[in-house]
Amino acid sequence: MTKSGSIFDPLEVRALLIEAARQRQTFTYGALLNILGHTFTRPLMRQLCKVLDRIDEDGRACGEPGLAVLVVRQSDGLPGQGWFVSRTGLYHDLPREWEGPEARRYTEARQADAFAYWQMHDPA
Repeated sequence: MTKSGSIFDPLEVRALLIEAARQRQTFTYGALLNILGHTFTRPLMRQLCKVLDRIDEDGRACGEPGLAVLVVRQSDGLPGQGWFVSRTGLYHDLPREWEGPEARRYTEARQADAFAYWQMHDPA
């Protein structure tokens, strides 16, 4: 367990997400858990999502685009509902729905922001 009490190291997860952004790739929740040495379970996914939220909060404070948007559901390629809910009140252009064309456009735009940023910047 890390100092934060999570079994996931935020620095390791951040590094994986930055490399994915540089490669213009995404992870499914299950694939990222596998890379981190775990099989998919809902409790582990919830713990991972807390780490993803923390990574985004820290990045936002440094002027970086979010990285959690690069982790998506296998079923439809969109982040989970919690990703959208955790951004309520932070962004004026957040879609009203967590699925469908509006959510897809929003997700793809945020992914493009991460791809462009990390292709031009080295991690701090």
